[in-house]
Amino acid sequence: MPGNPEFGRRIRQLREKKKLTDTRFTLRQFAVALDLSATFISKMETGEYAPPSPEKIKKMAELLEVDADELLALAGKVDPELNEIIRKQPKMLPDFLRSVRGKSAEELKKIIEETQKKHKE
Repeated sequence: MPGNPEFGRRIRQLREKKKLTDTRFTLRQFAVALDLSATFISKMETGEYAPPSPEKIKKMAELLEVDADELLALAGKVDPELNEIIRKQPKMLPDFLRSVRGKSAEELKKIIEETQKKHKE
């Protein structure tokens, strides 16, 4: 099982930070909360094992109080919800994503805000 050391380091960093103020973030307790083995979490954090499923990564993000999409991207995975959204519009959404490729975060934020504003109207 090829690992992802960058993802593992990030999870360990986030978990260790939370553990300073919450004992539920020991390796074992974190594993129990995710319904994974402590061995798996340990080996994932050291980069020996690949990240778990997108659903488990989303649960990690929830527990660690961080953005799930950022963790999913770091893991090289995509939220299954996004796959479903794209499947519903298989031509337009990939075209849209390609059209905004290379835009700055600020430009993307403006596009999102404008779209949300129009959606509310």
